[in-house]
Amino acid sequence: MSDQQVDQAKRTWLIASSCAGAIGGAAVAVPFVSTFAPSERAKAAGAAVEVEIGALQPGEKLTVEWRGKPVWIVRRTPEQLAALPKLDVQLADPNSDRKAYPTPEYAKNAARSIKPEYLVVVGICSHLGCSPSDKFQAGPQPSLPDDWNGGFLCPCHGSTFDLAGRVFKNKPAPDNLEVPPHMYLSETKLLIGEDKKA
Repeated sequence: MSDQQVDQAKRTWLIASSCAGAIGGAAVAVPFVSTFAPSERAKAAGAAVEVEIGALQPGEKLTVEWRGKPVWIVRRTPEQLAALPKLDVQLADPNSDRKAYPTPEYAKNAARSIKPEYLVVVGICSHLGCSPSDKFQAGPQPSLPDDWNGGFLCPCHGSTFDLAGRVFKNKPAPDNLEVPPHMYLSETKLLIGEDKKA
C-alpha cells in the first residue's frame, strides 16, 4: 500500500469517526436540552386559575390555590363594606401605597377590589408567611380589640388585617395582604393570575 493510499484511508476513517461523533453528540444533546423546558406540572402551577363564584354567599370565603399559594375570595356584606373607611386611621397602609407588594391600580380603593363586594387576596401574612385565620364576626374576642369589625388574625405573631386585607398599625406584619392579578370573565367567573385581556 502506497503512502497516498494510507493517507486516504486515514482521512476516510477520520471523516467517518467525526460524523459518528457528531451524530452521537446530537443524540445525547437533544434529550439533555429538552430537560430545560418546564414540565406540565410547572406550567400548571404558574397558570391562571378560573373560579366560579356564583354560589358564594355574603359573609363567606372561598379558598383556591394559585402558584402554590392560597388565594381567598371573600364576599363581603354591605355592613362589612360600610365599616372599611372608618378604619383608615388605625391602619399602617390604608391606601396600599407601599411597594413591597405592589397593589394593582384596579385595587387601589377603599375595598381593594374591582367589585367592592368581593375581596381577592393571597392568604399569606406579610410578616413570616403564616396563614391568617378568619375572624369575620364583629365584636370583642380573644386576641382582638373590643371594637373589632371583622377581618383576619395571624395566629403566629398576632398581626391583624381588616376585611380589605389591610394591616393594622403596630403589628409585626409590615404590609397589607397581597392582591394577585385577577379579572372577571363574567358576573360569576373570576380569573386569578391574569388581569389583561389578550
